[in-house]
Amino acid sequence: MVKSVFELFISFFKIGLFTFGGGYAMLPMLKKELVEAKGWVTEEEILDYFAIGQLTPGVIAVNTATFVGYKKKGISGGIMATLGVVCPSLIIITIIAAMLSNFAHIWWVKSAFSGIRIVVLALIIKSLWGLMSKGIKDIFTGVIFAVTVAGMLFEVPSVLIIILAAVSGIVYKAVAKR
Repeated sequence: MVKSVFELFISFFKIGLFTFGGGYAMLPMLKKELVEAKGWVTEEEILDYFAIGQLTPGVIAVNTATFVGYKKKGISGGIMATLGVVCPSLIIITIIAAMLSNFAHIWWVKSAFSGIRIVVLALIIKSLWGLMSKGIKDIFTGVIFAVTVAGMLFEVPSVLIIILAAVSGIVYKAVAKR
């Protein structure tokens, strides 16, 4: 149970502070903090929030924070969770922007960014594996996944893929209920 909106801010501040690489890279930390440690949401809810975050404008991390905060404490919870996840980035990027132009040309700075990119890639792959194992539950969802990958390879617009997947899910569930 969330005791205060400040508790939401602190949890999402920690997530924002220690998560690099965007929304997918933060999925393991969201799971650990929100599902396992706090019990505020289920793993399925996090996946649903990620899916909705893909459909709505904005950053996945911000959308997810807003959804969880709103679910737990209404509008004030949504605002505080969103501020919590955004504040570390604002602070860090301001400091880096002020200093990076002075050091970007140094070989070890370039090399460090090269190594960081690999870590971010590994975090994204781990998150995607978790999403895939939770999302592909049967033959239907496996087909949706395969068609989506094929659509991406042939550069079908993402919005079209999402709409077709949503319509397919609605039709499939309607037919399955009969």
